[in-house]
Amino acid sequence: TRIMALGEIGNFTRGRRFTKEDYASDGISCIHYGDIYTRYGTSTDEAVSHVRPDLAPSLRFAHTGDVVIAAVGETVEDVGKAVAWLGRDDVAIHDDCFKFSHNQNPKFVAYCFQTPIFNSEKNRYVARAKIKRLSGESLAKLKIPVPPLEEQERIVAILDTFDALVNDLSSGLAAEIRARRQQYEHYRDRLLTFKEAA
Repeated sequence: TRIMALGEIGNFTRGRRFTKEDYASDGISCIHYGDIYTRYGTSTDEAVSHVRPDLAPSLRFAHTGDVVIAAVGETVEDVGKAVAWLGRDDVAIHDDCFKFSHNQNPKFVAYCFQTPIFNSEKNRYVARAKIKRLSGESLAKLKIPVPPLEEQERIVAILDTFDALVNDLSSGLAAEIRARRQQYEHYRDRLLTFKEAA
């Protein structure tokens, strides 16, 4: 497996600006950098936000298979968080995001962005002002392993299985804890309710 700089396997394009006033209940699907670290996991085929359709000519779009990367964040960890765009239609991206266009498995690339090795390398390039930033030039220098596509698919299938298990477990766990709490409250209330002696 070769270790390659992202700039060797694809290219980065910065999004275009849109503001909170541009949001619409439906319209053009868009990804805002803030959504990447609050609303999305490793990949998505549906956008959580939309902007007005008349903005289309002024926007930049990510295409199916592109990886959308948050270029700014409040913490070093948030910057550089990535989501693979798997939607059928193009999605508008904010100017504090980059789209990474490549011919690798998009989820494999997004998973690579989550590794400790990647993050410790990324830390060297983050501009540390009040808002942390990563430039396209810096992103292009970051390296990831590039195994053959079949191997990337195999790895993604395994990681997806674990991801589903962990997330189902946590929702299952939450339900289990809630049920036990109700049980506890029921018995506590029963045990602490006394009939007054005549």
